[in-house]
Amino acid sequence: MNKIIVRLLFSIQLIMAVMTGNAQTYISLAPSISNQAGTLADKINIGLEVGRQWDVFSLGLVIGKNSIQKADGRDTTTFFELRPNLNVFQQGKFTNTFTAGIGYILNAKESLLTELTSGIEYAYSPQIHFNVFFGQYYYSGRYSDSNSSFFGVSCMYYFSPNNSKPLIKTGNQ
Repeated sequence: MNKIIVRLLFSIQLIMAVMTGNAQTYISLAPSISNQAGTLADKINIGLEVGRQWDVFSLGLVIGKNSIQKADGRDTTTFFELRPNLNVFQQGKFTNTFTAGIGYILNAKESLLTELTSGIEYAYSPQIHFNVFFGQYYYSGRYSDSNSSFFGVSCMYYFSPNNSKPLIKTGNQ
């Protein structure tokens, strides 16, 4: 099952990579901290996302860890996630973002991961953007489920200048 999901996520990313059109490719590093019980290392999450953005919509593939704590035995913190994002509202260099993701956590009892996140993105330059975000991870397994809130920052680099536009424009845009 693990191999099937990983192959599916990589296949989707490959399809995105070969798609043509007016899109920018990006890479993003996103550390965050969650409100779950445990040590600071238990609470720190990190994700590396590679994706494409078409106007107000982007789609990325994330590989990450939902804890940087060293595991005794099998690693149950590594995850893969498909993360669509929508730029909802823009005012100057600031954009309100909404993300709804779905993924898989390797070797975990609660292996299904879903995410709902909102953020405020700042376009420092056409190629470098910073985002402050907050959201909720939902974990689900056969016999149990749980959730965790988180807060983080990300830095996104576009390989070509980002020309995205919001769904709702205000002012002189």
